[in-house]
Amino acid sequence: MKAIGYFQSLPIDRADSLLDVDVAEPTPGDFDLLVEVKAISVNPVDTKVRLRAASTDGQPRILGWDAAGVVRAAGPKTGKFRPGDKVWYAGDVTRAGSNSELQLVDERIVGPMPASLDYAAAAALPLTSITAWELLFDRLKVQTADPTRDNTLLVIGAGGGVGSILVQLASKLTGWTIVGTASREATRDWVRGLGAHHVIDHAKPLAQGLQAVGIGQVSAAIGVTHTDDYLAQIPDLLEAEGQFALIDDPKALDVLAFKRKSLSLHWESMFTRSTFRTPQLARQGEILRRIAELVDRGVIRSTVAEHYGTINAANLKRAHALLESGASRGKIVLEGF
Repeated sequence: MKAIGYFQSLPIDRADSLLDVDVAEPTPGDFDLLVEVKAISVNPVDTKVRLRAASTDGQPRILGWDAAGVVRAAGPKTGKFRPGDKVWYAGDVTRAGSNSELQLVDERIVGPMPASLDYAAAAALPLTSITAWELLFDRLKVQTADPTRDNTLLVIGAGGGVGSILVQLASKLTGWTIVGTASREATRDWVRGLGAHHVIDHAKPLAQGLQAVGIGQVSAAIGVTHTDDYLAQIPDLLEAEGQFALIDDPKALDVLAFKRKSLSLHWESMFTRSTFRTPQLARQGEILRRIAELVDRGVIRSTVAEHYGTINAANLKRAHALLESGASRGKIVLEGF
């Protein structure tokens, strides 16, 4: 079957950084679905894995953790989906990814694809939706906040893939005041359109931006990207006993700066549950089912910003290059082999 993979960790402008390859068709295990991949989207995790993890077994490493497709076969211990069902999922970073015609994925982390979306629009959402949902409801537990208070959430980097779905979920489901950050006017317009109550420029001091919209401190903040650039500002922006959550990898983290205000710190990786097979593994399938319902009701919309055409090495290189430039907004999708 066709796939896109690599053998060495190389800069994306190298000819062999991503390659069109042929690999054997996989066989489903007990809990696996064999999915015919119809569309994918590209995430920063793809670029990070490509640069950090070369092939170690002589076989091409296949990236991709966002897909929409059709179930072709199911393992003996599955029961939620049957061949012919349309599904969407983010998958498992410890297994071969979705940059291939066929992919194995544990049924427990798969959801039914929204009926109102085509494959490309659907493929933009799984990884970011699960990440955003877990950030809001599993890590920060915003649903437990005192509803009589004016709770405010700051989303730093609100125009990217995770930020684009997080702003929608937070503005539609939580009752909190949502402040997003974006540095370019087009991205600020994008974030406003997603439901942010205020948008400030993260190229300037964040406290200055908050004060300009009448906010002194926030109840919680989420760092979606480039947390290193903003980390020193976070303790002053948060009210006492506030919360900070992040998904990227700052080179240094001075936790003592969070102590005086009893600020809590939360990490989010949507691959934790699948990597460690936690008791909450199946929750990701249920999150995707819930997101599909919200999409079909018109509460949440797809975050596609760019369609890069057919799934092949040349187009995936373009997608990786745009993500690495830091200038992307929303999601980049590809469709068909």
